[in-house]
Amino acid sequence: MVTSLTWQQRVGSQRDWVWRGWRTRYTYIRGKQNLDNNPPLLMLHGFGASIGHWRHNLPALSDIHTVYALDMLGFGASEKAGIDYKISLWVDQVYDFWQTFVQTPMVLVGNSIGSLVCLAAAETYPEMVQGIVMISLPDMSARNDMIPKWFQPIVSGLENAIASPPVLKTLFYLVRRPQIVKKWASIAYANPSAISEELVEILSGPAQDRGAARAFSALLKAMIGADFSPSARTVLPTLNIPMLLLWGQQDRMIPYALSARFRDINPQLRVVDVENAGHCPHDECPEVVNQILLEWLATDLDS
Repeated sequence: MVTSLTWQQRVGSQRDWVWRGWRTRYTYIRGKQNLDNNPPLLMLHGFGASIGHWRHNLPALSDIHTVYALDMLGFGASEKAGIDYKISLWVDQVYDFWQTFVQTPMVLVGNSIGSLVCLAAAETYPEMVQGIVMISLPDMSARNDMIPKWFQPIVSGLENAIASPPVLKTLFYLVRRPQIVKKWASIAYANPSAISEELVEILSGPAQDRGAARAFSALLKAMIGADFSPSARTVLPTLNIPMLLLWGQQDRMIPYALSARFRDINPQLRVVDVENAGHCPHDECPEVVNQILLEWLATDLDS
């Protein structure tokens, strides 16, 4: 997608918002038409990403919907707090954001960890959520299912050793280098042409912020904890709202085959495969994903 505008110019009006004493970042673009019938959307990025990851989606979706995007605490331009991170923390951030700025039921759109936040938010605060869109869905319970019980203590011991602060900080200073970020993106993305210098800037820039190493260590340590996230397979059957799950057929971060676990789990859930896309279809083939989203919002959400 060729444009002369910087990504900062394409994501709308960025603002800072102090949440629980931490500085966080959000952006919004007012919808252009029929806002009474079209709910607002809130976009929630994945691990290591930020508002900028939605730069190809926000302008197109704002033709019909008011759109917001939030840098979850610890990511993007939000503060890099050295705290105990959990999905429930980001759910509370989303809810307080909604109470402060939106105050009408909205559709949550997430990628990867952002998808888990969407799912948990819909369960915890149903009055806030009219529908959810998940672009690739990690399930922490699936990880334990795939590891034999006798081997789990060994895996846990190795993870705890790797998750020690000295090891994680050394790892952080390695992986934040733009050339390493680009290599990581080449694993996450199936479409090499989508791995631009702009994308590398979006992914690597926040890692230069004050406290970034501390936040990175806290995040990775939290993610191996048993209470980091609810089980997607447990929550999905309980929801009674329209849901859309998009999955790149060439996803190497959360393999496409795992989507089979969710296909018949709830009649309200529609699963759409995205061809020629990896872990981030919204950024790899935004025109395709934007069209899928707009069609679903106009049909399933109103049915």
